[in-house]
Amino acid sequence: MCTPCPRGSLGSPRLFIQDKAWLLHKLKTTTTAVISKDFTEDRIWLNGREEDVGQPRLQACLREIRRLARKRRNAGDGDPLPSSLSCKVHVASVNNFPTAAGLASSAAGYACLAYTLARVYGVESDLSEVARQGSGSACRSLYGGFVEWQMGEQTDGKDSVARQVAPESHWPELRILILVVSAEKKLTGSTVGMRASVETSPLLRFRAESVVPARMAEMTRCIQERDFPGFAQLTMKDSNQFHATCLDTFPPISYLNAVSWRIIHLVHRFNAHHGDTKVAYTFDAGPNAVIFTLDDTVAEFVAAVRHSFPPGSNGDTFLKGLQVRPAPLSAELQAALAMEPTTPGGVKYIIATQVGPGPQILDNPRAHLLGPDGLPKPAA
Repeated sequence: MCTPCPRGSLGSPRLFIQDKAWLLHKLKTTTTAVISKDFTEDRIWLNGREEDVGQPRLQACLREIRRLARKRRNAGDGDPLPSSLSCKVHVASVNNFPTAAGLASSAAGYACLAYTLARVYGVESDLSEVARQGSGSACRSLYGGFVEWQMGEQTDGKDSVARQVAPESHWPELRILILVVSAEKKLTGSTVGMRASVETSPLLRFRAESVVPARMAEMTRCIQERDFPGFAQLTMKDSNQFHATCLDTFPPISYLNAVSWRIIHLVHRFNAHHGDTKVAYTFDAGPNAVIFTLDDTVAEFVAAVRHSFPPGSNGDTFLKGLQVRPAPLSAELQAALAMEPTTPGGVKYIIATQVGPGPQILDNPRAHLLGPDGLPKPAA
């Protein structure tokens, strides 16, 4: 489950690496952490670039993990080596999907960080509160499958934790398509945007008090009963309302762009053609679409996307992830879509995936992101 770092200038540090799949099979964050008495300061690298370790959210995670480790050790349950808590840590993390582009990279990253640091420091308690120090939704990424973030009632937020609704094996026919519209960093970050909405949007307050509780219960039912039409319609309605609260924020926040809206129209016209809800969209804080559908619909919808958003020069690699058999686009569906193809490259590429597992520890030393010196390995 864990692999010691090769001996070198670091003496005998402990190293753990963890592969976090963001609840989706082909999307993941990989993180390596090393602690050593030879390190003079905490350091962190994201996607090969060193970042400011003094960033408040990161520092909050480090402080909380070390506090929990100290508490466990004081109780007599911890590692007998007292020096480890005084050791500095080096962390490297890599996403295999766009970062800060509305695809929950912060949630995956902070969940991965919390889980990895907990292994390094011997912390075994619930990590929801630790992960939320970095990104509120990160607590959901600590579990696989379908996960609910419970609001809780305590003023200190300690009962605001994640709960798995169903494991990843629960709905094997469910498929997810990530339509990457832009890999650029969004202008308004999720945390900043949410803070502004909380302060200025009456719609957000109404939504939290009068809409979300009933929708959470209904979504749980749809998942448990594998009711795709109900699941899909609720997913789209909630996505639309989220972006309505963004526009209700003052000054308004707009995460969707023209391609995002064309994807929305495509989904609705596709469903109307079939006379059934076969496909659903949802957008987080960014222009990239997450599409839900069932296995028997994937190929036809991918054909519709290819028609409406022709690939650029990356035709051979336009579709990544799970294999999807090529399918023709019928003349009837093409007519029903009533959409002229955009300029090639409107959708950069598609990632085909499915619901995935929770945190996993990689025991292959070649997968480690840090070398024997505690620094990032050179890019291959």
